[in-house]
Amino acid sequence: MDFRLIEQELYSAVISDVLDGMGFTNQATRSTFFPYTGIKKLVGRCRTTLWSDMFHRDEAPYELELEAVDSCLPGDVIIAAAHGSERSGIFGELLATAARNSGCAGVIVHGAVRDVAKMREMGFPVFATAKNPYDSQNRQRVIDLDVTVVIDGVTFNPGDLVMADEDGIVVIPKAIEEVVLEAAFQKVKAENRSRDAIKNGMKAQVAYQTFGIL
Repeated sequence: MDFRLIEQELYSAVISDVLDGMGFTNQATRSTFFPYTGIKKLVGRCRTTLWSDMFHRDEAPYELELEAVDSCLPGDVIIAAAHGSERSGIFGELLATAARNSGCAGVIVHGAVRDVAKMREMGFPVFATAKNPYDSQNRQRVIDLDVTVVIDGVTFNPGDLVMADEDGIVVIPKAIEEVVLEAAFQKVKAENRSRDAIKNGMKAQVAYQTFGIL
């Protein structure tokens, strides 16, 4: 899988359009995820972590989150399904450093992160819904790894292909990724032809009738 080519040529909206056309109409998030470290696109395979808020003393803090980052494979994207909680910043500099050492491509957090300046200096891609300086100890923890998780109503399965960019996050189920990617590359080519025709004076209605792309 050439993640670099996908990152260069495709974007979340065109993938979402293709999935829509195939009947997969709930594959993109609607909540706002911010590219906090300034890297505006992230592509890779889902490495899922399920988080829970907690209100008692944790006798084994960080256990599963450390396992998650240490066992990442090259091209993995850590998915932190924390239900949008802002109880703490659950991903920061040290986890990012460990994840990068394992080949992790970046992280998507449905919740808060911290150490943003440090992760920006690292050039580590981080998409999250909030920032928070609090440490996760005794506030939040990973309760399961490599399980199906749901973020903003969208299902993320381990190994699914995920793209995050400025428009949002879209997930391609692994079973259909080859078909979806081929169709997405073809749609981009058609969009380019349509855009060039409109730039050269073709009316939008005519362009749509000609190329079938909007």
